[in-house]
Amino acid sequence: MLTIHLSIVVFLPLAAALLAALLPARVGRWLVVGAMAGVLGYAIAMIADYEAGTAGLKYVTDDNWISELGVRYQLGVDGLNLFLIALTALLWVPSTLWGAARISERPKLFLFHMALAETAVLGAFCAQDLALFVVFFDLMLVPFYFLVGQWGGGDRVRATTKLLIYTLVGSLLMLAGAIALGVLSAGGGDISFSFAVLEQRTLGEGTQQWIFCLFAAAFLVKAPLFPFHGWVVDTYRATPTPVLVVLSAVVSKVGVYGFLRIVLPILPDASAYFQDLMLVLAVFSILYGSVLAFSQEEPRLVVAYSSIAQLGFIVLGIFSLTDLGSQGALMQMVNHGLVVAPLFFIIAALSARAAGPATLEQMGGMALRAPVLAALFLVVTFATLAMPGSPNFVGEILILFGAFDDKFVYGAVGILGVVLAAVYMLRIFQRSMHNRAGPGVKPAELGSLELAAILPVAAVVVALGVYPQLVLDRTERATTTKVAPALTAAGASDSEISEAK
Repeated sequence: MLTIHLSIVVFLPLAAALLAALLPARVGRWLVVGAMAGVLGYAIAMIADYEAGTAGLKYVTDDNWISELGVRYQLGVDGLNLFLIALTALLWVPSTLWGAARISERPKLFLFHMALAETAVLGAFCAQDLALFVVFFDLMLVPFYFLVGQWGGGDRVRATTKLLIYTLVGSLLMLAGAIALGVLSAGGGDISFSFAVLEQRTLGEGTQQWIFCLFAAAFLVKAPLFPFHGWVVDTYRATPTPVLVVLSAVVSKVGVYGFLRIVLPILPDASAYFQDLMLVLAVFSILYGSVLAFSQEEPRLVVAYSSIAQLGFIVLGIFSLTDLGSQGALMQMVNHGLVVAPLFFIIAALSARAAGPATLEQMGGMALRAPVLAALFLVVTFATLAMPGSPNFVGEILILFGAFDDKFVYGAVGILGVVLAAVYMLRIFQRSMHNRAGPGVKPAELGSLELAAILPVAAVVVALGVYPQLVLDRTERATTTKVAPALTAAGASDSEISEAK
């Protein structure tokens, strides 16, 4: 087993950004990009070292932090967070590279906030203590507030206000739930916030239910799902491209990851009790996001609403409370991040070649004069459509099989989302690539920066489509273990429970 210190993985971007603040801007920006590339190297090494079927945590750091409150500085990696850490490391590199090359206003401060954001996200994914998870979860708000508020466009004040209100309220509710969970589960004994300890303790069903509501509110805002998505439109319009890439592709996954890491194994009775409600929210988000996606003229909003639909699919898989559904949901978290990141970079490239507002009417005529751009866009479009041969196909099939296992009606409604995805993604591809070029459009091939940001991620999409077992083999044991308590609470048969274990 490799010796990997997760504290280095988590804090390397922030340390590099602090050092870069003391250096000339030209040197400092590439130091930060290099540090993020180093985190990516660590993530690749972890995947190579992580054997399929591994049980428990690896690369564990476990030290006292606030012993009087039972809070530990506890980090670890298992199949549940391995590929989400890798997704974070992968997408922060092109996003930071894009920002380093194109952000001219206070570049060192911009890179500092990007680095702080990556540290917060990596910390949330690596944390194995609930209090530590809450710290990193809340810390995410700080850099994104400034990244949108200072470097955003359009009505950035309105966008940051909505982003702050929604996410801060959700975070405060989760903080209250975390404190209640740690204290009440102790039953007068030693308080602990360790996930492993909390999974072994029991709470009354009524207590679980109101704590579940506090966590669900925070996670559904972060995702986001209907009706907790009120901040999305203004934020997606105002946010600069490199920030929007990581916000949509990575940060949104922290919320749905929290359901698998915290809610299902620690609050199993409440998860079973609210299963139907969560499935209703999931399928409504699928339909709502899909319908609005194909009625939008702004490409950013097409992707924004499609993301709500995709996050609905993920929640559908999680709350199917089956091993297939949960594993499909985890794979779809990775898949969505891998396709939405190049989509936003491609939209930025198309907008740069169009005159006036970046609407579908102002685009067109790109396919013949920019074949590389068209080819990469087609790869990402097919993946979003979950075409056979794409990793999204595998993720969605697993989710639907999991839903059909016990919740056939929800799975059947979810299939409509697959059909509607074909409408909105083919529409945006057709109108930007093959329609008559709008006035002022200057078709041109991808530049070196655009190609460097899009091509590697598209290559990963193709690679996972060819060999999805890379993810499935390493995530199966962790996901089925986490869903097993909720399966038990939902009254699953003994055979289903033994399979999940």
